[in-house]
Amino acid sequence: MRHWLLRSEPDAYSWDDLVRDGGTEWNGVRNYTARNFLKEMQPGDRALFYHSNTQKAAVGVMEITRAWQPDGDDGKWASVAVKPLAPLARPVPLEAIKAEPRLKTLEMLRQSRLSVTPVREDEWAVLLEMGAG
Repeated sequence: MRHWLLRSEPDAYSWDDLVRDGGTEWNGVRNYTARNFLKEMQPGDRALFYHSNTQKAAVGVMEITRAWQPDGDDGKWASVAVKPLAPLARPVPLEAIKAEPRLKTLEMLRQSRLSVTPVREDEWAVLLEMGAG
């Protein structure tokens, strides 16, 4: 199982929207590197739902429920299906992520404009620890 971080603007699609819907198609990604990460995802992988722009915090844990499929008529983009697993007991804000030395190589910090990034096993554990109650 691999781990990921998926970012969405909460005013476009939030954690609460995902919980209400019970799952969604994670589509609309229009960056080649992020698309390639989507293509690596497998059912059972876990992902952090990160609110970008306004809240700038990881807020919940999702499961990838279906591997990628083409997104759009041209077939060059990708989407995956996700479902919510659990909210984090407390959001993990970007400032805290940046301040945590154990996360200094977190891909999200190195490629800050990507909406989809991998998370290493040790980083995943730290992020969950930070989001625990």
